[in-house]
Amino acid sequence: MALWSSSTTISLSKNPNSSTTYPKPSLFFLSLVSLKLSSFKPLTSRAPPHQPLSIPRAASTTPSTTPATSFHGHCYVVGDNIDTDQIIPAEYLTLVPSNPNEYEKLGSYALVGLPATYKTRFIEPNQTKTKYAIVIGGDNFGCGSSREHAPVALGAAGVVAVVADSYARIFFRNSVATGEIYPLESEVRICEECKTGDLVSIELAESKLINHTSGKEYKLKPIGDAGPVIEAGGIFAYARKTGMIPSRTA
Repeated sequence: MALWSSSTTISLSKNPNSSTTYPKPSLFFLSLVSLKLSSFKPLTSRAPPHQPLSIPRAASTTPSTTPATSFHGHCYVVGDNIDTDQIIPAEYLTLVPSNPNEYEKLGSYALVGLPATYKTRFIEPNQTKTKYAIVIGGDNFGCGSSREHAPVALGAAGVVAVVADSYARIFFRNSVATGEIYPLESEVRICEECKTGDLVSIELAESKLINHTSGKEYKLKPIGDAGPVIEAGGIFAYARKTGMIPSRTA
């Protein structure tokens, strides 16, 4: 996952005096696309069975070698049952994420399918990046059809993490497999206590979200085994990094 910061509205901080210690990855691959995610609670969904990922994202020109320990930025708050058609409508699925120009364009359509009741636009007109680094949602985030473009579109728009009460299994899995965003679970309904535009921080090592606007802190569920996969840039990057499959330079 490429972690970057917008020059004016989104900032991602890395604390050089701290480090993130993830649990040592166990044999949580039944295959390269099957993860053992003990903290994830499955949900009933209409989504069809998952198929292996086949769409590579655009390569980052500035890969990160230092694990991210914290994210800082404004949040965008949504409700329950935000489906993949709201995250990225089907008409934009012809865009190819491995093409840098189309990857950026895909991000410009992130959350364009939200209903008109959301008065604040996630991305301003004629912009390709959002000013909201963190999305906060309710139950069953990412439900609906199976499309890898959903987490990719959010990542391309500049989102680094989603914090939700719960996720549709396929969206959670695609988020980890693509390495685009951190899908973090909250222990309380943060979506009812935060407002769009609030300034928040996520501390991965401490599994907490801090709302600097309200002064409140919230406990998150640990990301667990999924953390190293996302940090590596996705499941195939992680497999190469750990020697499960040959590296491209081998």
